[in-house]
Amino acid sequence: MMSGVLVVMSGLPGAGKSAIADAVGREFGAPVLSVDPVEAAIWRCGIPPSFETGVAAYEVVAVLAEHQLALGLTVITDSVSSLKVARNMWRQAAARAGSGLAIVEVICSDENVHRQRLASRQRDIPGFHEPSWEDVQTRRSEWEPWDDDRLVVDTMRSIDENVADALAYLRR
Repeated sequence: MMSGVLVVMSGLPGAGKSAIADAVGREFGAPVLSVDPVEAAIWRCGIPPSFETGVAAYEVVAVLAEHQLALGLTVITDSVSSLKVARNMWRQAAARAGSGLAIVEVICSDENVHRQRLASRQRDIPGFHEPSWEDVQTRRSEWEPWDDDRLVVDTMRSIDENVADALAYLRR
């Protein structure tokens, strides 16, 4: 079993990151820290949605992850992480904790399936406004390529195949 590694699950909304993150977290007994519920909590406190609340949610998750990493635990983050500013938060948290960093980029190569998944998903995050397909398209247009070594999994494959690939990648 690996320890003290920050695993970043990254990908567009609705691509399937959370399902893979949760399965990997269960396998490793590692906490899964998702940005969306944190951002929703900020909104529920009366702070309106903005770019800044999104950055704040990433920062909160990075601080929580760093603490767990400093304890020698593996932590999985679940976030879009489309911009270098977010990715730098993960890199810095891992570096400050003296931990490794592993990235799993989750994609859905079939746009129609991706759109259908997004339209039909219902997560239980009080106060969270699910993104629209137009929001996903905007995020896609802003996507900055990862510079880091990473595993790319396509959720057109089964979750079992993707989780097996992620586990093999993380155990190497």
